[in-house]
Amino acid sequence: MAPQEVEHGITVAAPAAAVYALIADVQNWPRIFPPTIYVDRVDAGEHQERIRIWATANGEPKNWTSHRTLDPERLRIDFRQEVSTPPVAAMSGSWIIEPLSEHGSKVRLLHQYRAVDDSPEGLAWIEQAVDRNSRTELAALRENVERAHAAEELTFSFTDTVQIAGTVEDAYDFVNEAQLWEQRLPHVAAVRLTEDVPGVQTLEMDTRAKDGSTHRTKSYRVCLPHRRIAYKQVTLPALLALHTGQWTFEENEGGVAASSQHTVVLKRENIRAVLGADAGVAEAREYVHTALSTNSLATLGHGKDYAEKGR
Repeated sequence: MAPQEVEHGITVAAPAAAVYALIADVQNWPRIFPPTIYVDRVDAGEHQERIRIWATANGEPKNWTSHRTLDPERLRIDFRQEVSTPPVAAMSGSWIIEPLSEHGSKVRLLHQYRAVDDSPEGLAWIEQAVDRNSRTELAALRENVERAHAAEELTFSFTDTVQIAGTVEDAYDFVNEAQLWEQRLPHVAAVRLTEDVPGVQTLEMDTRAKDGSTHRTKSYRVCLPHRRIAYKQVTLPALLALHTGQWTFEENEGGVAASSQHTVVLKRENIRAVLGADAGVAEAREYVHTALSTNSLATLGHGKDYAEKGR
């Protein structure tokens, strides 16, 4: 059976070159595309690269490896999945950005795909996933490009690091074994962790605040032993439009440097409702930074104790 072909498109109030640049750099993807959890560059050349992508499809975490050809002069990026996940047997396509004016462009997203054994059920599943993800990605792309300049002060990143006189394996395991956090971390009230695919976790957690209240979060996590655990929070508090992060573990002469990195985007329209009529972006940044750092440093501190005591 011939591959199925489908095209989605959207107009964006931004220069074509700026749109291309945003799509070309895969490090942007968890921030600009809601389905994307994490992207890892496997090989990278000037115009060719292999990337491994973790993303949700129809609400399920999936991962695949893609080869990309970048053409900045034609504002075109061609991609094909090298290793697909069933029911997908083959998937390829293109991003094509067409200038409409000095400040406007059209983005076309093309897909070609086949299902395993050309099954009708598989084709229907892929069609639904491609349609949902394409519409979501294009809408998010437009929103993020158009807000890029206005939202600069709302987007920020920070990192907390703790030096551990232990093994990288033990430091990594403490964060990886989040199903045990209810016993190991005082600020965690309850945990539900599932890992249907090795290395891809769904983590739901009830966290205690200083006032004794709890709030529930859900995140997808990509675990790359023993160097990195990347995550994307998909249930967000009122102050946040986005929260992604990474736990990283680097061996050194003293043992291992364990770090927690966060990237967040604030929701400007909710700042006063949450923090009071006099609060602005600066107060919201400080509040979020303090809250996230407090929990991260608590987790890293208990992980340090665990790793330094050894098993």
